Amino acid sequence: MTRHQKRLSVPNSWPVERKEQTFTVKADAGPHGEAGVPLLILLRDVLGYVDSKKEARYALGQDSVLVNGTAVGDEERPIGMFDILAFTEREEYYRVFPDEGGRLSLTPIDADAAGSRLGKVVGKRQVAGGDTQLTLHDGATLLVDDETITRNDSVVVSNDDKSIVAHFPYEEGALVTAVAGEHAGEIGTVTEIQVTAGSSANNVLVDADGDRLETVEEYVVVIDENFTDGSAGGDDE
Repeated sequence: MTRHQKRLSVPNSWPVERKEQTFTVKADAGPHGEAGVPLLILLRDVLGYVDSKKEARYALGQDSVLVNGTAVGDEERPIGMFDILAFTEREEYYRVFPDEGGRLSLTPIDADAAGSRLGKVVGKRQVAGGDTQLTLHDGATLLVDDETITRNDSVVVSNDDKSIVAHFPYEEGALVTAVAGEHAGEIGTVTEIQVTAGSSANNVLVDADGDRLETVEEYVVVIDENFTDGSAGGDDE
């Protein structure tokens, strides 16, 4: 199987220029599915910290690059929405956040905010033993005893012990960001959730600084106001 990816066919979320070269690196299997951006692209093309795959491998071999609190040694490891990148030697920290048009961008954050990450709940089910398991947007799973958390809510997960330190319900009045569709990257407050009969997606009406936006439920993620800047990623509940 080829280890190359044509730039013209990469997902829209990838922060790469499609016409500069024919090929770019292909992401390994892992979190975020096909939308995951190889770490090498962020290190080389976005941040400019390395010039080649060889340099990236050397840098990652120092265990000073963390993704969600864990040292990463694979330059093709997929990075996606709301992941936390920490460069310990540089004392630099970034949150992966959807920009206008749905492209992933790196938002500088402080060290405290780098200790946790946001996750959208995309699944909830009972597992053996009666525990409740949540599935997040990046494929991660969590066992919880809080029955109030439900699908389309967002949670803030500690990178240290994977515990939930904050919970943001999906409801009218919630602050959300669109992560796909024509309104990707825009932030506003949910004014109405229109439940659609049958298998069609629910619609969401959002007030973004006086502008009325309409999108589908799948495209919005509940956030805290702190996620729009570089401050902490949610208060403990």
